[in-house]
Amino acid sequence: MSAIVNLLLEPFDYAFMVRALGAALISSIVCALLSCWLVLIGWSLMGDAVSHAVLPGVVLAYLLGWPFAVGAVTFGLLAVALIGAVRDGGRVKEDAAIGIVFTTLFALGLVLISTVPSHTDLNHIVFGNLLGVSRTDLLQIAVLGAVVAVVVVLKRRDLTLFAFDPTQAYAIGLNPRRLGALLLTLLAFTAVTALQVVGVVLVVAMLIIPGTTAYLLTDRFGRMLVIAPVFSAACAVLGLYISYYWDTSPGGMIVLVQGIGFALVYLFAPRHGIVVSGLRGRGAAAPMRDGAHSAGK
Repeated sequence: MSAIVNLLLEPFDYAFMVRALGAALISSIVCALLSCWLVLIGWSLMGDAVSHAVLPGVVLAYLLGWPFAVGAVTFGLLAVALIGAVRDGGRVKEDAAIGIVFTTLFALGLVLISTVPSHTDLNHIVFGNLLGVSRTDLLQIAVLGAVVAVVVVLKRRDLTLFAFDPTQAYAIGLNPRRLGALLLTLLAFTAVTALQVVGVVLVVAMLIIPGTTAYLLTDRFGRMLVIAPVFSAACAVLGLYISYYWDTSPGGMIVLVQGIGFALVYLFAPRHGIVVSGLRGRGAAAPMRDGAHSAGK
């Protein structure tokens, strides 16, 4: 028993692992909360766009000596505004507007990284640097995560109605456009919380996988808001443990564990799993064949 306890506690003898755990838990829970709405509305591509578009903001913030969060949030909001302007200003459809804006801003970020002096390595922005989270970084992640969580709790009913029926939301006096803008702003903040954990490339996974997994496990949105964060936090802890003992990328391992968890749910979920549904269909077909055989006699 003591061997198991030692195995569980050993990684956290190091301060950097404690900070990594805190950052991973905060970002995974906040991303999972927002992912429930993104999945219902169908904004998976928007999550991808915002997470990639923050890259030039982070690089510029570094060059100017500002906190990463300032540049990331600024460019996240800029990306949202540009997507809306391109979409509403002509014949360009939303998916094309998203693709154009986020790839252009991401390319700008890569160009900016290439201009930084060679002794400075900014690749951790792209791929994450969970084990390098400082106290200041953890504080930024905690503050942004708290802001997102508080707003989500206060506006959850309005945002839920917007997700399910924007027309009804408008009919009772809500402004769907403002609610959409609020959700996109929260998306920008949330992307920043996960930036240090998995990098801009994999942020979209943390924004989509938990909500999609919860969606396969329940038909009630209230339960989704519980299942998604629990699933995401469990994957963060397990992924961090595996990365420590196997000496692998912690951010990549967290997302990999999430992907494996989703695959298991996709196959074996009690009501919507592919395997379970197939077995249920065979079980229902067998009595029908037996009944038809008896009727033939």
